[in-house]
Amino acid sequence: MECAGKGRGNRCIGPARRRCGRCGAVAYCSASHQLLHWSDHKDECERLEEQMKHVDVLNDFPFTFSEESTVQVCEKQESRCSFLSKRGVHRVGMWMYECCCGLSVASFDCASTGRSTDEGWNLPSILCPCSEPSFQISKHLCSWKNYFDWRSIPLHSPVALLLHWPLTIYYATQVAGLRSFNSKISDKLCIHYLGPEKELLQLSVFGELLALFPGVKVDIELIGPEIPQHRNGEMINLCSYAHCADTDCICKSSSENFSSSTGMIKSSAVTLRLHKGFYHDRYGDIAKDSVPHLIIAPNAGIAAYSSWLSTIELIREINVPAVFSDYCEEACHLAASCISTITGHPPKLPIQLNPFRQPMVVEDSALFLPCYSNCFLFGM
Repeated sequence: MECAGKGRGNRCIGPARRRCGRCGAVAYCSASHQLLHWSDHKDECERLEEQMKHVDVLNDFPFTFSEESTVQVCEKQESRCSFLSKRGVHRVGMWMYECCCGLSVASFDCASTGRSTDEGWNLPSILCPCSEPSFQISKHLCSWKNYFDWRSIPLHSPVALLLHWPLTIYYATQVAGLRSFNSKISDKLCIHYLGPEKELLQLSVFGELLALFPGVKVDIELIGPEIPQHRNGEMINLCSYAHCADTDCICKSSSENFSSSTGMIKSSAVTLRLHKGFYHDRYGDIAKDSVPHLIIAPNAGIAAYSSWLSTIELIREINVPAVFSDYCEEACHLAASCISTITGHPPKLPIQLNPFRQPMVVEDSALFLPCYSNCFLFGM
C-alpha cells in the first residue's frame, strides 16, 4: 500500500506502515507525511472510520473459500494467483485477467484478436452453469447462496469470480425497478453498458443472462474507450452458455457460443454490440437503433475521470435509469458528490452493498478498507 501522503514534502522514507489512529483506513511512511496529509484527510476520516466498522459485512460470503479470498488475500497470506492455481484456472481462458500476472501476458487488444483464447469455464460441469437450469426462477435472487442453490452449484466452486458481471446486471434491473415477476415490462431488455475493460475477454460469461432473463431478448450495447478499434461495431450472439471442461457434456452439443459478423445478426436471446469511445460521443448514433431501458456502468470511477462530466449530463437529459458500481463505499461517496454537483440533485438510488459483488478482494488497494469488483451500487 502506498503512503497516503506520497508526493507531499520530502520523498517517502519507506513502506506505509503508520496507520491513521482514528479511521485505520489509510497509512503513511512517516509522521511528517501524516501531518502534511491531515488537511485533506480530516474531511474523510470520520466517514472512513464508519466504513471500517462494516469490514466483516463486506467480507461475508457463503463460499467455503471465503476467508481465503478475503482476509487471507488482504493479509497477503494468499494471492489471487495462488487462489486460482489451486483450482486449476490460473492464466487460462476467461480466468486469464483475474490476477496481475495474467494482465501482463498480453494486452486486451492483442488477446482479443481472433478470439484466440478459450472462452469456456475450464471447470467440470458440476462446478459451473454450462447448460439450462433445471427450473426457472420463481422469485428474485438476492444472494450468492440463492443463486448457487438455484443452479445446483456447490459452494466450493469459484465461478462467482466471473459471474459477478451478469449477476450485477440482473440485480441492477431489480434496484432500478425494471423487472417484476408479476408484471414484465416487455419481452425485450435493452441495456447500455459503459466502460467495459476486462469483461471484453470474458464475454461468454454473459451467456448466463439466458437463464436470468428467460423469454426475454437481452440487447447489450457495450461502449467505452478500452474497446479495441478493430472490434468497434462488432456484433456477438450468445446462443448458449459458456462451456465446461467435460468432453461429453450436453453443452458441447448445443449451438456455438459465439458468432460474430458485421452484417445481419442471427436470432438470439442475448446480443452484444461493441462501440469504441465515450458514451456522450457515441450515444446519438447508438440510440438510433437502441434506446436503453437501463444504463449500467460497472466499477465506474466517476470521481477519478473528468470524462464522466459530459456523460452524467447526457444521462440526466435522456432521463433513463442509470446504475453505477464501484470498488468501495468511499469511491461511491465521492462519485455521488460529483453527480450532485453536476445535476444539482443527489443520486436517486442511494449507495448500497451489492450482494453479487465479486467474492475476492482487490489486491493492494489504496485503503485498508476491503475493495471488491462491483462492491457497491448507486444510481440516477
